[in-house]
Amino acid sequence: MENDSKQSPFTKRLVGKVALITGGSRGIGKTTAQLFVSHGAKVVIADIEDELGHLTCKELGEDVNAIFVHCDVAKEIDVQNAVDTTIAKFGHLDIMFNNAGICGQVVNLLNSSSEEFKRLFEVNVYGSFLEKKGTIIFHSSIASVIAGGIPHAYTMSKHAVVGMSKSMCAELGQYGIRVNCVSPYGVATPMLTSLINVQEKESKVEEVYGFSANLKGVVLKAEDVAEAVLYLASDEAKYVSGLNLVVDGGYSTTNPSLWSSIRAASENGTIKL
Repeated sequence: MENDSKQSPFTKRLVGKVALITGGSRGIGKTTAQLFVSHGAKVVIADIEDELGHLTCKELGEDVNAIFVHCDVAKEIDVQNAVDTTIAKFGHLDIMFNNAGICGQVVNLLNSSSEEFKRLFEVNVYGSFLEKKGTIIFHSSIASVIAGGIPHAYTMSKHAVVGMSKSMCAELGQYGIRVNCVSPYGVATPMLTSLINVQEKESKVEEVYGFSANLKGVVLKAEDVAEAVLYLASDEAKYVSGLNLVVDGGYSTTNPSLWSSIRAASENGTIKL
């Protein structure tokens, strides 16, 4: 990779490590895979998108730095196959980044279907539960620490992921296994941009989230989330476990709904600030 030649072996944080990344063919998963490889790791991309997965591996150095395995994380047999394939190819497994997830339809709670809830929990929660190996990092969401927004099933599933990761932290610590979460604010990934029907989707998503953001003058990118995952995966975090690392520029420390109401009331003359 391009960054490879610019980094000495002493600055690489994952030399000798093997990582399995679910949902690694695009978005934050792909960006994390690229960063991991640049830091010396071998990576297995586990995804349901075969064509994109193979393309990502070719970019990373297929068969040398990365391999692809088809995997639906809601199916135990697929997850077991991904783990077995990783060990067969690279000899061991050190890091699991449980990144695969789906968002669901943007509808209010009363209009949400039971099938949608079932599928979201299968992928976002059950799929993550099946991946309990090595150093474990769950990709949750800002939705794991706030509520009231939609899609509701997504929010509920992300709260569940954080709860599950803390339970796993308590149980797996005796085996030397660390379990953490990363919960980012909105990033203009393919999954998020697919929810809106406008041109220039990425810039529009960033504009919308930038308007609501607490931290101004900077836009959260997939690379920023990948850096947080890298820290949790590295030996620099060797005594960090049970953490939900919220990458949101302070958004969750405020009450966004309250301030939106206050601003709206100020603009229409109801109150004066």
